Amino acid sequence: MPVYALGALNTTALTAPDVYIQKIPPRTLYINGVPSDSLGLVGVGSWGPVNSAILASPDTFGPVTVRSRDLATALAVSAQAGAQNVRAVRITDGTDAAATAALVDTAGTPVTGATLTAFYSGVVGNTLTATMAAGTRTGSFKLTLQRPTYTAEVFDNIGGSGAAFWVNLVSAVNNGQSGIRGPSQLAVASLGTSSAAPAVAGAVTLSGGSDGTTTITDTLLLGTDGTTPSARTGMYALRGSGVQVLNLIDHTTSTGWPTIVAFAESEGIYSVNAAAAGTSYSATSTLLNTAGTDDPALKPLVGDWTYWNDTVNGVLRLLSPATMVAARIAATSPHLSSLNQPLAGVVGTQRSSQNQPYSLAEIGATATSRLDVVTNPCPGGNYYGCRTGRNASSDPTRNGDNYTRMTNYLAITLAASYGWVVGQPQTKDLRSKAKASIAAFLSGLEQQGMIGDVNGGPAFSVVLDQTNNPDSRVALGYMQADVQVKYLSIVWFFLVNLEGGQSVSVRLTNTLAA
Repeated sequence: MPVYALGALNTTALTAPDVYIQKIPPRTLYINGVPSDSLGLVGVGSWGPVNSAILASPDTFGPVTVRSRDLATALAVSAQAGAQNVRAVRITDGTDAAATAALVDTAGTPVTGATLTAFYSGVVGNTLTATMAAGTRTGSFKLTLQRPTYTAEVFDNIGGSGAAFWVNLVSAVNNGQSGIRGPSQLAVASLGTSSAAPAVAGAVTLSGGSDGTTTITDTLLLGTDGTTPSARTGMYALRGSGVQVLNLIDHTTSTGWPTIVAFAESEGIYSVNAAAAGTSYSATSTLLNTAGTDDPALKPLVGDWTYWNDTVNGVLRLLSPATMVAARIAATSPHLSSLNQPLAGVVGTQRSSQNQPYSLAEIGATATSRLDVVTNPCPGGNYYGCRTGRNASSDPTRNGDNYTRMTNYLAITLAASYGWVVGQPQTKDLRSKAKASIAAFLSGLEQQGMIGDVNGGPAFSVVLDQTNNPDSRVALGYMQADVQVKYLSIVWFFLVNLEGGQSVSVRLTNTLAA
């Protein structure tokens, strides 16, 4: 009784009489949406890899530092907003350096047995210490690498005499100790020239590390593209990372917005950008029009920068509103808008600090200029939040945050879920399976209140049959699904008609209109 996976047996060419079993996977296929909360950041740091998109936490790139384009600052803001799924790229101006220290021997004129180089460039490397001591096993030595407030890396029982010891030490640091611990994540060791025993003389502090941030520009934030991941820098290092919201920290050069849009469109990203501090809504509108950017992939903010309380350094700092807004959008479901949503961490803006609230006319002009701005109050109360919920598109059917976010979410989910179709024979069963799974996914979104028609119409339709797959296309290898999805509308204007007076005739009803 042979057992086969479905497709492994040619059922039209059996010769031996027997019972043949084919294992058939479940015919009902379900797909799950891709994560929509991934935030991409590009900026400077004091630790961590350069031009590499990594999953980041608030301490990945060193401490919060009072400077422009600081990754640690943006990560702290993101954590306050609830954006936890962050892919970040550290950039430098090319002058960054890794801290080093020499481990020497006991000779009268000490000779270097090994040089320790910080795993990453940056000033965090200047806080690392290396301590050589007697090992647990007699005749061996122990090397302890320490970064303040972190768990120490201990390489114990390193044996060998003379030059062999140094070879063993370098191997332990770079390759780890089998069955005991892995390679160091703090330093890389290189062999020196000593052939004597190591000196045991307390901790050695690494030095010479620098961040490489002296001449950082907006152009470096954009970076350069390449055909391989190692060739990509800046923003382009996020290619293929799956981020859906982008913030080039403190980027203010509007001439770069078309480049950002081209990248965002190719990756399914919503990029949040702002004009330079102090730029009015009218001047920001001129910059947007001059840039020639009319696209829902960009959310341009007025240059009314926000104040943030930096509790690490004990100062009140002026940050780009894009840092606040991008984190809030990433932490929000894609069918929602940033309009009227409280921004965590914002304690003021340039306008509010001067007691110059925006008038309704100014807010209206900001909206019609395809811009957004952070204000207090908002329609919902006395808090800081986005006031228009708009993107840079002039198309009234595509100019809301929710359009960009939901369209990208749906497109990326479908693209990620149906690669298995390619290479399969086009059968009615294949069409039915693909159509049913798309419909099931969209039905789930409708049940969760993420799509729908408030007036009772259908929320979606999926066509995948002979009507949109004629023989002439099928013969060329095409299979086409036509999907329509109705997004929920965001309320921008709530109009209340009030009739009041002594002569008003009031009639009550027991039912509410749907």
